[in-house]
Amino acid sequence: MAIPQTILVVDDDNAHRIMLKTLLGGWQYRITEADDGAAAVAAIKEGAFDLVLMDIRMIHVSGIEALTQIKAINPSVPVILMTAYASVETAIEALKKGAYDYLTKPLDFDKLRVTMERAMEHLRLTEENRSLRQQIDSRFDRSQIIGNSPAVVDLLETVYQVAPSEATVLIGGESGTGKELIAGAVHHNSGRRNGPFVKINCAALTETLLESELFGHEKGAFTGADRRKEGRIVQANGGSLFLDEISEMPLTMQVKLLRVLQEREVTRVGGDAVIAVDVRIIAATNRDLTALMDDGRFRKDLFYRLNVVELTLPPLRQRREDIPLLAQHFLGAFCKKNDKAVKGFSPHAMDRMIRYDWPGNVRELMNAVERAVVLSRGAYLSPEDLSIETASTVPPIPSDPVLADPNVGSLDEVERTTIIQTLEACTGNKSEAARRLGITRKTLHKKLKQYGAMP
Repeated sequence: MAIPQTILVVDDDNAHRIMLKTLLGGWQYRITEADDGAAAVAAIKEGAFDLVLMDIRMIHVSGIEALTQIKAINPSVPVILMTAYASVETAIEALKKGAYDYLTKPLDFDKLRVTMERAMEHLRLTEENRSLRQQIDSRFDRSQIIGNSPAVVDLLETVYQVAPSEATVLIGGESGTGKELIAGAVHHNSGRRNGPFVKINCAALTETLLESELFGHEKGAFTGADRRKEGRIVQANGGSLFLDEISEMPLTMQVKLLRVLQEREVTRVGGDAVIAVDVRIIAATNRDLTALMDDGRFRKDLFYRLNVVELTLPPLRQRREDIPLLAQHFLGAFCKKNDKAVKGFSPHAMDRMIRYDWPGNVRELMNAVERAVVLSRGAYLSPEDLSIETASTVPPIPSDPVLADPNVGSLDEVERTTIIQTLEACTGNKSEAARRLGITRKTLHKKLKQYGAMP
């Protein structure tokens, strides 16, 4: 016989606490009571609980204060907060401090039960995830995310931690950095992996079409609606919905999406039926949402609902060490697709790719390699095959100062001029300047100090 799960109910309203004890006991939970935040913290110190259900407004120690202390004692225990005084600011503070969810009084008992079950399932998945931590390389689905740079390793570590949760995720980064791949990695490593992963680009549709695509419509809802259609949100039920370019969503649609996040229900366009949904939202943007909020073009309440966990993808120019891996991957894929026998890249071609800034990021690199493979005539791709504009490349090492200036005198002056010009060409990046000069960073530091070019 299974051991009943233990719930700590915290509320200074004696009648409400007794009601919850009776209700949860009927659901076969074992109940421990506390009438204040301080008592809740003491209970957490003394025993183990599967979940804490706690009121926010209490006389001595509030639920928010107690939440902070509880998370310091046991970060893994899920805490659901309750309040009769709902506000966006309070909800944001609760979620940021580690609450699993936030419910308003009077409680919707069906919603309470579902939320509690999800919270404890989240805890189970988290523990399972932790036990498999050492097997991350063999079991973690990278979803075609290629790279071993520190930036990519750190990003994947965060995805590994976030994926099993139910938190909404906001993915930021320039166009072409692979935000959809990261969204896929979050979904495929979550408890929803066997459910649908539905995608929609918010910038690709007009407001009317976007509403129909997201929420669905009834027959006759508008001209051309000759049959009922289920929206993407319903299609994603039990799985994840990826909203790409969320910054382009009209304000009226933002209000409706916020309602989905808060109420977990949708209504088709032209219909009255309310449809309950169980969907995890993953959104992505290549724009600064805080700036859009300041301009009144993005709702703050929606931003805070989406931004529970933020993942930021680095541009390719900030992880140049991954370029050879990516280029070889794309080369193999496009050779197979186009029945080509290209063996690799010439040294000059690879050097050109590493120096290039790739304003279009990984997508631009992929397109450049595909074009080069299709048009290739030799066994190795050359810089000319890649057709990379040199104007966007990392500045080259300056020409020999002796040839550039016939008035330069001593060898020391030549050395000084070369080092200073190289550092300027690298926009102050000492590691890159040292690499180009063929000296260690320590030697470069010593020379700059000698020249009085640094403190």
